[in-house]
Amino acid sequence: MSKNPARFRLYSGPLSMFGAKAQIAAIEKGVDFDLVMVPFDMARLYEPKHPEVARINPKRQVPVLVHGDLELFDSTQIFEYLEDFRPEPALWPDDIENRARARQIEHLSDEVYFPPIIRLMGLQDSPGDPAAVASREASARFYDEMETRLGKADYLAGSYSFADIAFYMAQLFGARMGAGMTDATPNLLLWRDRIGARPAVRQVVAPMAAFLLSVGRPLPDFMKRFAPN
Repeated sequence: MSKNPARFRLYSGPLSMFGAKAQIAAIEKGVDFDLVMVPFDMARLYEPKHPEVARINPKRQVPVLVHGDLELFDSTQIFEYLEDFRPEPALWPDDIENRARARQIEHLSDEVYFPPIIRLMGLQDSPGDPAAVASREASARFYDEMETRLGKADYLAGSYSFADIAFYMAQLFGARMGAGMTDATPNLLLWRDRIGARPAVRQVVAPMAAFLLSVGRPLPDFMKRFAPN
């Protein structure tokens, strides 16, 4: 465990899936941190880049974590540092096989599920475009796989873990892009409600819902529970 007494500073964005992953993990672990929301608007997105983000991350993207002299980027690397810094409560399962499964699911969420969702972001006005259709089909196949992995369990890989955080945030963006889960995966729908009820998740997703409404963007039905009253 690190003995670094410095306060954490996390750079994220109002619609950053990867920043939300890191933020939820930090809250779940009870780590005190200063949250810096970098400038963002629907027209220019994250341009101009925040100077600290551009300096630290060669990809010029959030999230970025600063802890004293240590500067990290990439949501998975940030999480791994948080897990080492504060091992309890653990966000990787204790069991070695479930821990490997959780790491695999987190990777699949980022690298297999999410790329088709990114393609949909540029095709919101063309849902019938073959690329959009293919992306939705890929998402549906992934949901079927996760439904099988989950079965009747509460969480995706044994105990609640970073895998649940990662896939929850990924599927949130999928739903926003018109590739949400359906009644074809009833266990996953129950899992989504279970994860969404966690205080740390609500603390991060509620401002995201408020931001979307403030810029006139619709919320998927399951996100409406997070909307301001």
